[in-house]
Amino acid sequence: MPGRAGMRLWVVVPAFDEERSIGATLRRLAEQTDTGFSLVVVDNGSTDGTAQVVKEFAAGRPAFDVRIVHEPEKGTGAAADTGVRHAIGAGATHVARTDADCLPHRGWVAAVKRAFGDGLEMVSGPLLPRTDEFPLKFWERRLLPAVIDVAALFGRFRPGNQDPFYLGPYVMMPGCNVAITADLYERSGGFPRTRIEDVHEDRALVNRVRRLTDAYGLRKDVTVYGSVRRLRAFGLVRTLGWYADHRYRPDVVDIR
Repeated sequence: MPGRAGMRLWVVVPAFDEERSIGATLRRLAEQTDTGFSLVVVDNGSTDGTAQVVKEFAAGRPAFDVRIVHEPEKGTGAAADTGVRHAIGAGATHVARTDADCLPHRGWVAAVKRAFGDGLEMVSGPLLPRTDEFPLKFWERRLLPAVIDVAALFGRFRPGNQDPFYLGPYVMMPGCNVAITADLYERSGGFPRTRIEDVHEDRALVNRVRRLTDAYGLRKDVTVYGSVRRLRAFGLVRTLGWYADHRYRPDVVDIR
């Protein structure tokens, strides 16, 4: 595995109808304390101006390596997999993923690289609520982290996450805040090419990795701020049901 000096990190951002949100995500990535990475946005069949926003952003920052690829097959798993494999094909040794409604902490890329430098092959960290989309209510500030904690606790005891062949414990790694070596991604089979309403592709990837290595974990400084729009639309109980194996299945999954 290459050391930090030889690390070629790519960041992958799947996007579907994120014209209103993706600009903030792109700006935050351009403002990272460590800008030694390439960025690929995967337009997942958007019907709005998502692709145009990305193209205009890239044109305005010629020194920042921003690319856009298209994946017509609907699904966060399919889009993420296309982006990661594009990055690996272009020479990435390590790949990080966030989503088009998220704001990575300005030190996110640097923290990801430190984790890899310390020997981890897959890493994630805290998912905290964004505060810039709209004024957050007190319960929203408190409940997004709580929902993540409850989902993580449920995952530890979920029968599907128990297997004597796993080499390490279950760890919740949200798809909007995860990074993995190219070698491990390919050996594990990567994200399943699925829709989020069918399979939580991040959980599936974690379990694929657990069959191969125990060199994965969480780092407190690998922080991403996520939208609370799903929590606001679904409410607490239904959001928990959504994360608990889709026991709640909304009519509209792609909340915008």
